[in-house]
Amino acid sequence: MFKKLAAFLFLIVLLVNICGCVALVAGGAAGGAGTAVWLSGKLTQYVNASLEQATQAAKDSLPSFGLKIVMKEAASGPAVAQIRSRDVGGEKVYIDIHKITGTRSRIEVRVGTIISNRPAADRILKSITDRL
Repeated sequence: MFKKLAAFLFLIVLLVNICGCVALVAGGAAGGAGTAVWLSGKLTQYVNASLEQATQAAKDSLPSFGLKIVMKEAASGPAVAQIRSRDVGGEKVYIDIHKITGTRSRIEVRVGTIISNRPAADRILKSITDRL
């Protein structure tokens, strides 16, 4: 009896887990400008904006945090733009914008080199997306 109950509970938990993953994948695929994802020390978000629009929004958002652009360049030709800055504490700020299509881009924000500062990255990314 105990084995059957344990197996039943395990299947219920597994089913809820699978349904949650399917909903997450479907929501991410269907959404235009979904929520940001924290992965490998950087915050990533897809936006419905061209590479040029997203790059301009990133450049416009930095002064509101007292940040100056240290470097701005197109990394891999016209498909990626990189913006580098430093905050008042000397932490490096990395913003990479990847062209997905003509009207869609992926913005990646990382604050810090060794240990990434997620709250700061979140504030910067929110400021960028608010300007789009």
